[in-house]
Amino acid sequence: MKLYLECTSGISGDMTVAALLDLGADEGALRQALASLPVEGYQVEIGRVSKAGLDACDFAVLLDDAHENHDHDMEYLHGHSHEHTHDHGHDHDHEHEHNHDHDHSHPHDQNYPHAHAHRSLPDILQIIEAGALTPGAKALAERIFTILAQAEAQAHGAPLEQVHFHEVGAVDSIVDIVAAAVCLDNLGVTEAVVPVLNEGSGFVRCQHGLLPVPVPATLNIAAGQGLNLHILPVEGELVTPTGAAIAAAIKTEDALPERFRVVKTGYGAGKRHYSIPSLLRAMLIEPV
Repeated sequence: MKLYLECTSGISGDMTVAALLDLGADEGALRQALASLPVEGYQVEIGRVSKAGLDACDFAVLLDDAHENHDHDMEYLHGHSHEHTHDHGHDHDHEHEHNHDHDHSHPHDQNYPHAHAHRSLPDILQIIEAGALTPGAKALAERIFTILAQAEAQAHGAPLEQVHFHEVGAVDSIVDIVAAAVCLDNLGVTEAVVPVLNEGSGFVRCQHGLLPVPVPATLNIAAGQGLNLHILPVEGELVTPTGAAIAAAIKTEDALPERFRVVKTGYGAGKRHYSIPSLLRAMLIEPV
């Protein structure tokens, strides 16, 4: 099956999983696979939200206090207040590593960010190997994480084996990437068309301070994996490293067939609030 990712509003891990679920990936198989991972401190919530008047799937990883990373707290991410219009009670967004928030009404005198487990790539690959995943889903999850880990190591100027990744090791990123791999495998996706990733500009806050958008890891993935970027006049991070790594791992083509039939369309909602709707559209297509 051929997948087309229309990343006009960027891409993140949670947006990708939501779009794949909307395409028909088996939610039961996804929950079973995630439950088999030796990872704690989160819950998964799957629902429907409205984005720009369009019905979309919402995939949210709700973290406990010990693992919360405030990836969707716009005031924290950008250092100034944003007006929020929540699509539902816990509208979530990209992770940074791009993931999912819940209630944004945190007291702003808290010390951000909370402590996170720092995991190396071998640690994460061991977690994936321990899960009850199909061979195809395991191989894809490992490929996505390796692409992401290589980009982070390059950004920090350290050998891959010696780098411990805060973002890569975050619980929400592990869940997002494994979930994406499981859904892609479940849908039988063997080819993917990813023409361009639309990205924003400005700065975003992470563990190491303010970083320019696109953040270094995203740029490293785009450069190393041949992804096409297009910068929009939008302040904010539209493409997260996790989203870029997923796109890079599955991309086989960067141009649509001249003619094709749309088998099914899925919409995945993001959580961050920018001047454009945070929405990823995915299509299963057949060339004509």
